[in-house]
Amino acid sequence: MDSAKCLRRRLRVSIELGLVVLALAAGSTAAQPPSTDAARGAATLEAFLDGVRSLTADFKQQLYGADQRLLETQTGTLSLERPNRFRWTYVEPSELVVVADGAKLWMYDAELAQVTVAPLDETVGSSPAMLLSGDRRVRDGFEVVKTYTDDGLDWVKLSPKAGASDFTSVLIGFEGAAPQRLELVDGLNQVTRIELANVKVNPDLADTLFEFRPPAGVDVIGGEG
Repeated sequence: MDSAKCLRRRLRVSIELGLVVLALAAGSTAAQPPSTDAARGAATLEAFLDGVRSLTADFKQQLYGADQRLLETQTGTLSLERPNRFRWTYVEPSELVVVADGAKLWMYDAELAQVTVAPLDETVGSSPAMLLSGDRRVRDGFEVVKTYTDDGLDWVKLSPKAGASDFTSVLIGFEGAAPQRLELVDGLNQVTRIELANVKVNPDLADTLFEFRPPAGVDVIGGEG
């Protein structure tokens, strides 16, 4: 995968996720247990919305092709504070920072020395990122289609309503009210999996964490107005 394509993919996934994703063994999706009452999954999601106002974690993100071949791996850190604020920082293999400050979305690629800024519009607002860091209205963009328990986690499978996301399904694994893993499948059957570590629920986070100032000398696309 060439560098430009990798960048576009990471930016899109960062916007769509902002947070959490899952890293089960390749092929685990096909081995899912039968569906249980979707109402239980909705209750798990509601417990997250009710009980988690902020969260920090380390992450490992992996992208698999439709043939289940591993295409790329990134690691980094993330922080979120509801409503509508998150910071997603890739450290390896290259630095990429995605910040939602409640009004705008900032994307900084250190290698390209480039910042892109855009409003947190309705498209971003209906993404899985905003499902986890946004307000309750975002929940209306998703339908719970399956729930089950596996590997010590309560899993909730969500289907975006028509036009709400570039992904065809979102699978979140919860431990209590806190998300631990998540899997997204896109229209090309590529799978993004992220596993969280060192998860901290409801830490006090400084407002400056969700502020972004472009470094001196970088190109800014979209402007600050």
